Amino acid sequence: MKVVNLKQAILQAWKERWSDYQWAINMKKFFPKGATWDILNLADALLEQAMIGPSPNPLILSYLKYAISSQFDDFSRDLCIQALLDIMDMFCDRLSCHGKAEECIGLCRALLSALHWLLRCTAASAERLREGLEAGAPAAGEKQLAMCLQRLEKTLSSTKNRALLHIAKLEEASSWTAMEHSLLKLGEILANLSDPQLRSQAEQCGSLIRSIPTMLSVHSEQLHKTGFPTVHALVLLEGTMNLTGETQPLVEQLMMVKRMQHIPTPLFVLEIWKACFVGIIESPEGTEELKWTAFTFLKIPQVLVKLKKYSHGDRDFTEDVNCAFEFLLKLTPLLDKADQHCNCDCANFLLQECSKQGLLSEANVNNLMAKRALDREHAPQLKSGENANIQPNPGLILRAEPTVTNILKTMDADHSKSPEGLLGVLGHMLSGKSLDLLLAAAAATGKLKSFARKFINLNEFTTHGSEDNPKAASVRALLFDISFLMLCYVAQTYGSEVILSESRTGAEVPFFETWMQTCMPEEGKILNPDHPCFRPDSTKVESLVALLNNSSEMKLVQMKWHEACLSISAAILEILNAWENGVLAFESIQKITDNIKGKVCSLAVCAVAWLVAHVRMLGLDEREKSLQMIRQLAGPLCSENTLQFYNERVVIMSSILEHMCADVLQQTATQIKFPSTGVDTMPYWNLLPPKRPIKEVLTDIFAKVLEKGWVDSRSIHIFDTLLHMGGVYWFCNNLIKELLKETRKEHTLRAVELLYSIFCLDMPQVTLVLLGHILPGLLTDSSKWHSLMDPPGTALAKLAVWCALSSYSSHKGQASARQKKRHREDIEDYISLFPLDDTQPSKLMRLLSSNEDDTNVLSSPTDRSMSSSLSASQLHTVNMRDPLNRVLANLFLLISSILGSRTAGPHTQFVQWFMEECVDCLEQGSRGSILQFMPFTTVSELVKVSAMSSPRVVLAITDLSLPQGRQVAAKAIAAL
Repeated sequence: MKVVNLKQAILQAWKERWSDYQWAINMKKFFPKGATWDILNLADALLEQAMIGPSPNPLILSYLKYAISSQFDDFSRDLCIQALLDIMDMFCDRLSCHGKAEECIGLCRALLSALHWLLRCTAASAERLREGLEAGAPAAGEKQLAMCLQRLEKTLSSTKNRALLHIAKLEEASSWTAMEHSLLKLGEILANLSDPQLRSQAEQCGSLIRSIPTMLSVHSEQLHKTGFPTVHALVLLEGTMNLTGETQPLVEQLMMVKRMQHIPTPLFVLEIWKACFVGIIESPEGTEELKWTAFTFLKIPQVLVKLKKYSHGDRDFTEDVNCAFEFLLKLTPLLDKADQHCNCDCANFLLQECSKQGLLSEANVNNLMAKRALDREHAPQLKSGENANIQPNPGLILRAEPTVTNILKTMDADHSKSPEGLLGVLGHMLSGKSLDLLLAAAAATGKLKSFARKFINLNEFTTHGSEDNPKAASVRALLFDISFLMLCYVAQTYGSEVILSESRTGAEVPFFETWMQTCMPEEGKILNPDHPCFRPDSTKVESLVALLNNSSEMKLVQMKWHEACLSISAAILEILNAWENGVLAFESIQKITDNIKGKVCSLAVCAVAWLVAHVRMLGLDEREKSLQMIRQLAGPLCSENTLQFYNERVVIMSSILEHMCADVLQQTATQIKFPSTGVDTMPYWNLLPPKRPIKEVLTDIFAKVLEKGWVDSRSIHIFDTLLHMGGVYWFCNNLIKELLKETRKEHTLRAVELLYSIFCLDMPQVTLVLLGHILPGLLTDSSKWHSLMDPPGTALAKLAVWCALSSYSSHKGQASARQKKRHREDIEDYISLFPLDDTQPSKLMRLLSSNEDDTNVLSSPTDRSMSSSLSASQLHTVNMRDPLNRVLANLFLLISSILGSRTAGPHTQFVQWFMEECVDCLEQGSRGSILQFMPFTTVSELVKVSAMSSPRVVLAITDLSLPQGRQVAAKAIAAL
């Protein structure tokens, strides 16, 4: 029935029943006070808005007005109830309002009250039917119940009505609660009825009502895909570069990807395991392999424990994990290769760990173990004679984890009471691969910082005082040396931020922290060899030079090792000058370098640290003697050593020196043969091909990754190096250009999944560049609009939303270790991107008004001032000095301008895709979504776009936690 005829239809309905109601006009008791009148209110609203036609009978209108101002709650008056249900039948699925926002909110409230009345009417009818059946009169109430259920179904089947009810629920929480109570009561009454059809109809209506608060969270999961390269790459990135990172940021990032890509939980968990096994198989033997083993068997089970909390119920999640393992066991070649690599049954170890963490039931574990054991009988020969006795890394790592806890307890004791006992414990840590095992286990379980702190305290203890007793002096020297070497090794393997303590006011900074920050070479850190830290007290330097030059062996008693470490740089400079000027012969240099590394290896480390900084400042023809000095300090000792654990300490020293020299040696194309000490060479150094432009390297590696469909560990390192060398803007801009070149839909979608994971190398900075520079540049330059066409434009919109959501959800957290290390380039002063007040037009709006020939095409800064483009973020008083907030606000102003302009093109289509992706990725109930930066005026512009003109979209794009947001949403939905 069309709306234009609705008025006449309602009038006719009343005229037909006139004889039934004529007497009621003079009888107020027919409409007792205290009941709901909103159905009549709705009818009246439609009468008021009815289109053309003769004026209605004044008597009928006065009756309606009276009925509305009264309240009706007597469900026993069949004729009246039937009339009201008939009226409701006419409008319940075709509500609309083109009035003010307040009137639209009134419509929402009235609909909620009408629904409540209808539920109570249904319950009353059901109760009458039940009583009638008990009394042997089955017809009583059955017709009315069927009518009520029919109206309920009709009202609730409309998405628009459910959206209006969603708003009403937020406006009138108490009314919604009352309505829920009525729904429960109805359920209890209907449970006693035998009619399955009526019960089914009522259950369907109840389920629709219960779905209203969560109508935005319904997403269809991707069941047609089995591989998810973003999850794969994220796990590989974390395992390769951020073992020490806390689990919570990783969990949040993974959950963000799961939600954005609608990944079913079993396939999501499966992808995490697949990435872990690939990481183990790919990792070079040695430290990297141990890191990956610790990550897989210690850290990922902890990650899954936290992921379990995000799931709806424990039982659901354990079943999902079981399902993921069922899928994993079908990937026999992958598991067989991992088993060969680790020389053990990897799945078995993993199942045991998951069982310990309560992620799998015992029955499931036994079933899965039996399946894998059966498969392994047909696997290639896993053990050869040479590796049969080698203990597998997973077992060693799992045993190392409790050992870390014990060592931490041992190191809490008073060092002055039993230094020899402590020395014994530390000596055992140095042997074989014990140190790497313990550090990997500590890193994967979040204990490495505590581990490092205890070694700093030990190192600091050895710097206070000296010993007259030679034995005690030797123990003190060894404790100093071992703690110093371990700290250097940890800093190089896991990043210096693990060592550095939080800023402490008034507290003295420990010696090692000071030395590391000012003197230790690191990737990307340029040291000044003339820095005051390298120029200590001249008298101490002279005595150290004399000691190194004259003494056949350094005296341990009265030696302050930290002072020697600080003085060695200046001493080396004097010795180097003497050698270059012919004052010292090479034999003397050899004796001096033997003295430096003969007792404590720390002196050699400090000497090489200064030499590396010194070599950087020299011309190519001036470097020979400095490099030769480094060779002497790195080479084997010519004389006898006298202190305990010397060979073990030299192994660590060689590794530290190799890392320190790597940059300088690469730049100078110099070879230094470090002693073959059993330490593996650094697997990811010298990755970039020489004499090749880095842009070519970037496009080439991205093409290979795209073709392969996933990012491996080596590629991650190459991307990280290129990001470091080229800077964030260069890196992001060139990769976006590669994305926009793609013309096949499946390639663009794969590229988005991979690019998102690559951008996770430094997501916060990449997002600022992408949303603050690259997108505005593409959207405001008409010569570039062609590049935004489908499919690359759709893909870019998806990528932009994913980056924005990820950065916004995590930007209040701490930057990861790998992001802290990278130099923060000055991309631009983001303060200028968004005005703080109406008098300061944003840079973007100036750009918009100057970029178009017709100044009316896009709104000018004055038309689009902040006051007329009010957004939820301003009502929430979001900090607009935050760069990301500014960039988001700026981007949504641009989107609003494009939607409000008279120029259509690929850029307007791009905006639609961007907004659709925002809605698709929406997290139900999330406060502070990126959509809060969208001006409220954009909503009415968006619903004009056919693809966006749905109630669900309107609910998604407005901030319903604010009264103004609810008004905007109600007005937009009521007008649909």
